[in-house]
Amino acid sequence: MKVAILGYGTVGSGVFDVIRENQEIISKKVGAPVEVKYVLDLREFPGDPVASVLTHDFADILNDPEVRIIVEVMGGLHPAYEFSKQALESGRSVCTSNKELVAKYGAELIRIAQEKKCNYLFEASVGGGIPVIRQLIRSITADEVEKVSGILNGTTNYMMTKMREEGVAFDVILKRAQEKGYAERNPAADIEGHDACRKIAILTSLAYGKQVDYEDIYTEGITGISDVDVAYANELGMGIKLLGESYRKDGVVYAMVAPKMLCSDNPLYPVNGVFNAILIRGNKLDDVMCYGRGAGKYPTASAVVSDVIDAAKHPNVNIPILWSEEKLVLGAKEDMVNRFFVRVPVSEKEEAKALLPVAKAVALAAYPEEIAFLTEPMSEGEFEKKTENLTVFNRIRVEVK
Repeated sequence: MKVAILGYGTVGSGVFDVIRENQEIISKKVGAPVEVKYVLDLREFPGDPVASVLTHDFADILNDPEVRIIVEVMGGLHPAYEFSKQALESGRSVCTSNKELVAKYGAELIRIAQEKKCNYLFEASVGGGIPVIRQLIRSITADEVEKVSGILNGTTNYMMTKMREEGVAFDVILKRAQEKGYAERNPAADIEGHDACRKIAILTSLAYGKQVDYEDIYTEGITGISDVDVAYANELGMGIKLLGESYRKDGVVYAMVAPKMLCSDNPLYPVNGVFNAILIRGNKLDDVMCYGRGAGKYPTASAVVSDVIDAAKHPNVNIPILWSEEKLVLGAKEDMVNRFFVRVPVSEKEEAKALLPVAKAVALAAYPEEIAFLTEPMSEGEFEKKTENLTVFNRIRVEVK
């Protein structure tokens, strides 16, 4: 079974290493030898083992009938989309870690794979090495999915963990994350929630079987979270996590990416550092959680190669994935129900208590000029209306039990 890899960056080189170094066990699982015949990249890699299989022309791969599986780990939309589509139309299976591409064109590429009796597989597009996609498309198939909730970005989870443990400011932790290689030089995709948004769009599309456009998902990152907010959360015995969530209520699907305060008995509360976790709730199964390293060269590469093995074991047979191109219209953000943590000046304490359904008040001696409240559950629209004339220092959503 001949494989071609598109892209020799972090994940591509990891896939090359995994197939080469674990060739014996991979071949046993497939029942036939699995080898990398081509790696496509515009660069040269003198002295690297990849040099012997390197090509700069995708046509070399497309015109070789021996290549039956193509691994797309280029990143971005173009030319990754065009190459993936051509590969599938030629009857070859495609395995990818490209969350942006899967979120945007996944439904179309799945349809082409079905028509051509090959496969479009994307386990590594969400959660790195965590096998959450398989859970949704193969394991949790007897249930209706009621809710998907996850810590889907290791960079932001590392930052929130360190802010809680050390009580330092956002900018200090961001710089440290960049120094450790957890955050990019331009960290916007992580800290503004875009990465998590694409991932929850994929999971929601799979959970409900229709296309969810990530542009339609309300997305809020962690840039507004301060060490003051973290101090309040610690006082309340809660932790702040950037969550991607979707759920169905009264036949309507809602989705959001935003920081949320979690109680200590929430299964996602103890997920710290660069780890990810996804909680799936079925109507009969109840809660199932997938946990592990959500990124990194080898965890992600391992997930890609698990798809390669799957594709190799199913030549000319399509593995069904329920994800149609019909668009799923999400419920309005204003109708979503949350509890809220809100900080206001002490001078507006009584006004806030009169306007909001207050469940609890909390004050910290270190910040005598302000007071915070936890509200009872209320809609987003109702909260915005009731606080429009208040001076709100910050507000964070709180899990509803």
